[in-house]
Amino acid sequence: HVFSIIVLILRLRVAKNASGISVRTHELFLVVFVTRYLDLFTTYYSLYNSCMKVLYICTTAAIIYMIRFSEPICSTYDKAQDTFLHWKFAVAPCAVIALITHLIGSGFSRFDFMELLWTFSIYLESIAILPQLIVLQRYREVENLTGNYIFFMGAYRAFYILNWIYRSYHEPMYQHHFVVYFCGVLQTVLYADFFYYYFKSKQKGGKFTLPTSRG
Repeated sequence: HVFSIIVLILRLRVAKNASGISVRTHELFLVVFVTRYLDLFTTYYSLYNSCMKVLYICTTAAIIYMIRFSEPICSTYDKAQDTFLHWKFAVAPCAVIALITHLIGSGFSRFDFMELLWTFSIYLESIAILPQLIVLQRYREVENLTGNYIFFMGAYRAFYILNWIYRSYHEPMYQHHFVVYFCGVLQTVLYADFFYYYFKSKQKGGKFTLPTSRG
């Protein structure tokens, strides 16, 4: 994920162009990171852990700032293509589902607000890429760096699934978390179509294009 963020920041700073990028996807990821990493203020795990959490939050916020406010980048951002109602159809539903899930699992007596926010972040992360995929579908032709950035975003989740499988077999005290499993698989499935055309374009060596909704 860090590598995908670096690729995107380099693309924005070098090309000075936000065409084909969804700022709404990054606003969703910022919500994910802020709600998941509130334990920065309550629990210390390690210097590395703390630095990575701060890095995720700061770099995602920087991407949003560049696309929305930094010239000449913000002038190239096409709001007309990035129209997914992310607060209404991503944040709100995930908040409701997270609350229901948490209450079913813990009940009112063991209600934990931090745990609720963590669950919410897991649900939201699984669909945070949707606005970006919709933008790509509308543009159809995908720039090389944009395609690489989205590929790395999806690849890290696919490797997470392999990590879960490995840990379940090799860690005797490993605790299974089926919400995480479900959301991880869902997120990977959302990338499946993109992966197919990404590898197809790399194999042929031509431009990376996505098909229209009519095929």
